[in-house]
Amino acid sequence: MQLLQYDFFQNALIGMTLISVACAVIGVYVVTRRMVFIAGGITHTCFGGLGLGYYLGWNPLLAAAAFAIGGGLSVDAISRGRVRRDSAIAVVWAVGMALGILFIFLTPGYVPELNAFLFGNVLNITRADLWVFAAFAAAAVALFAAFGRVIMAVSFDEDFARTRYLPVRLVNTVMMIMVATCIVLTIKMIGVMLLMSMMSLPQMVAEQWCRRYSGIMLFSAAASIASCLTGLWLSVVTDVPASAMIVLVQAALFFISNPLTRMIRRR
Repeated sequence: MQLLQYDFFQNALIGMTLISVACAVIGVYVVTRRMVFIAGGITHTCFGGLGLGYYLGWNPLLAAAAFAIGGGLSVDAISRGRVRRDSAIAVVWAVGMALGILFIFLTPGYVPELNAFLFGNVLNITRADLWVFAAFAAAAVALFAAFGRVIMAVSFDEDFARTRYLPVRLVNTVMMIMVATCIVLTIKMIGVMLLMSMMSLPQMVAEQWCRRYSGIMLFSAAASIASCLTGLWLSVVTDVPASAMIVLVQAALFFISNPLTRMIRRR
């Protein structure tokens, strides 16, 4: 309890709570659309933006945001043809990584902040990060509160949504921008490893217990918050990196939940 007196630990608790809510809202869409792989694809596409930002002396986060949004829209555009979505993600993933490696190689000197983007550190979350992500979380919740039924219809069955004259392309574009923005805002705070876990594992646990879209969203937010707080506490007790411990707690929650739900269904 003494840790609650420190600002960095308070920021970590508040930040992980906000990230859990936002990733629950965005992650349910990603899991429902079977696009979990896109979190890794856009994350590694950001690497090209980071390299370009360092090479040209620009703000690396802004360059990464441009690459992330461009990569997400490129995946959506490529997959409209005869190319499968997972193949489109692989193409964007490879191009982003290649450009990032090229620009970083051409950048003179050493890039010290690169590890922060790859691995992150939840204990480095600042008050400014909290305000930015609170605004994004509020925007994500407001978007689903206003257009949740349309997003739900598109995420489950695009063909049915088109027969009901719903704006499928617009929904896909807006949601891809939201996914890319969420990734860019969180990548420096929690890193690639924890980001992919936050986008998939709590939602997969919630799918085993809930059948309604809103229920999955609320359950995944609760599971994500609980696992993040537990992981933070265990990382302090065992003196290990918080991001890795949170991922292990979320994985343990999934592996416990899976057989438990099957046993309950049999009974």
